[in-house]
Amino acid sequence: MKILYDHQIFSAQKYGGISRYFFELMKQLDAMDNVSYDLPLKYSNNFYLLNNPDLFHVQRDEKTDKFFYGMDFKGKAKIHRFLGRMSIVEHPMISNLNTSVRRLKESDFDIFHPSYYDDYFIKYLNNKPFVLTVHDMIHEIYFAKHSKKSNKLILKKRELINKASHIIAISENTKKDIIEIYNIDEKKISVIYHGNSLDYNRSEVMDLPVPDNYMLYVGDRHAYKNFEFFIRSIQLLLLADKKLFLVCAGSVNFTVKEKSFISELGLTEKVIHLPLVDDTILMNLYNKALCFVFPTLYEGFGIPVLEAFACGSPALLSNTSSLPEVGGDAALYFDPEDAVSIFDAVKKVVYDRKLADSLRKKGYKQLQNFSWEKCALETKKVYEKVLRDSRKCNDES
Repeated sequence: MKILYDHQIFSAQKYGGISRYFFELMKQLDAMDNVSYDLPLKYSNNFYLLNNPDLFHVQRDEKTDKFFYGMDFKGKAKIHRFLGRMSIVEHPMISNLNTSVRRLKESDFDIFHPSYYDDYFIKYLNNKPFVLTVHDMIHEIYFAKHSKKSNKLILKKRELINKASHIIAISENTKKDIIEIYNIDEKKISVIYHGNSLDYNRSEVMDLPVPDNYMLYVGDRHAYKNFEFFIRSIQLLLLADKKLFLVCAGSVNFTVKEKSFISELGLTEKVIHLPLVDDTILMNLYNKALCFVFPTLYEGFGIPVLEAFACGSPALLSNTSSLPEVGGDAALYFDPEDAVSIFDAVKKVVYDRKLADSLRKKGYKQLQNFSWEKCALETKKVYEKVLRDSRKCNDES
């Protein structure tokens, strides 16, 4: 059984949950019998692929980063794509797309599994089945009314959800949202949880440029991540304790707007951004933190929750979407839209070390319910069922 993946998420994402998911899935499948995969990809700046050259043979995407030699102006990306289509320059993303299309046309695979929601591949499938992983319904719930780009993505995503041979949802909550929003038969959806990639016990111990006493926030700070409301909620706590800080780890530095907002609250010296460039830094940040706080309004799964558990960081989580499902009884929960609820939860864990130690121990135990090996085994079973059904359908026709 041969699975064909595609370029999409590895062309777009340097570091993040979706590309980590597909990377870990392929890595696990590589060690299994009776299944193989193909990832047609020429260029990528993806952290996971570039750090595993024995498994994935890709070239670093130097041209995208250096195009126009650092000039920044509106429409630059469109010009670059146009030049790529005209073969004036080799645009890495277009090159990757063309490589995926060639593999699809060759038809040397049993099942196709796209890594995101572009529907370009439909006309090349030639009746081959495809499996779609739906990571969340954030665009449908939060962005549909506010972004033309989101609306285009939603239309393509809806088409793929309806046409897919089978859907993988990464949590029961995501499955519920798919059914409610798109009226999909639940028999068409399998829930397969993510795993954890971090192991602090095997990590190099590092000295990081952070204060001794800090809470940790990890990842993006988009609107639904609830970052600004969270900062407002803990403002008084940070101001009252001169030794307490908030470290925000992520690949994108604070924007001018965020810096201004933090300054207005008098927290410029208390809220620190640390660039996130590798897993060793991330593991050390989790391990040394007083607690990990996840104030998001919505998550399809929540990989940072498992990362916190794995690195011994007490977890404080929103009581929304998939987070109670993933965190179980190993986290302290709060209402992400209630400032008092957030303040009280943070204060409890920061100053009650007995509670923090209890959460830490429960986190290690809860983590045992999740692994990438289990994810890959269950995904392989989905592939096998889809292939059986497809062959049966072809025989009957």
